Amino acid sequence: MITVHHLENSRSQRVLWLLEELGLDYEIVEYKRDPETVAAPESMKKVHPLGKSPVITDGDLTIAESGAIIEYLLDQYDTEKRLRPSEGQDLLDYRYWLHFSEGSLMPLLVMKLVMMKVPKNPMPFFIKPIAKALTDKVQERFIMPRIKPQLSFIEKTLGEHTWFVSDALTAADIQMSFPLQASSTRLDLSDFPNIARFIRQVEAQPAYQKAIAKGGAFTTL
Repeated sequence: MITVHHLENSRSQRVLWLLEELGLDYEIVEYKRDPETVAAPESMKKVHPLGKSPVITDGDLTIAESGAIIEYLLDQYDTEKRLRPSEGQDLLDYRYWLHFSEGSLMPLLVMKLVMMKVPKNPMPFFIKPIAKALTDKVQERFIMPRIKPQLSFIEKTLGEHTWFVSDALTAADIQMSFPLQASSTRLDLSDFPNIARFIRQVEAQPAYQKAIAKGGAFTTL
């Protein structure tokens, strides 16, 4: 039996969605974030030394990292090869977006989240304006000039076909769903209608809705 060690409001939501798409039986072990630090609980370190989510166990195997989990599940259980192209440019594009999610886009979104939160943390009142000015400048000069070209590239790609690789859902779309949902809470996406359409499309998928029903309401941090 596959067990998903599921941290609320985390990347592990994608794993639940993939399992639903594959029609697999699985069980969920839920973990709650610390209400103050928003960090994962120490109990997750009993499953994996870093105590991060997502992590799955399948028999005696323990697999961590979203991309590695996706590749494992497809290798083992996607017998119809429905969620991964088998050859040609589609396969290359699939691999690109599968790794782009965490390798390129997500680090910048995490940086932006940190910069947004710093001025809201407790600090002497006379420091707060300085902290805000500094974090605003980091966002203006470093983060946003790097995020915007990525979003434009994504927008163009989603304007060429329904999903990231073609007109059929692949696991690359599942992987890309989290950073784009996160983008919608941290950025103004009014100039990116194809990205907004993709997010609506994701959230309308029956398997995604089943994953939400089992894993709990999902709001990006």
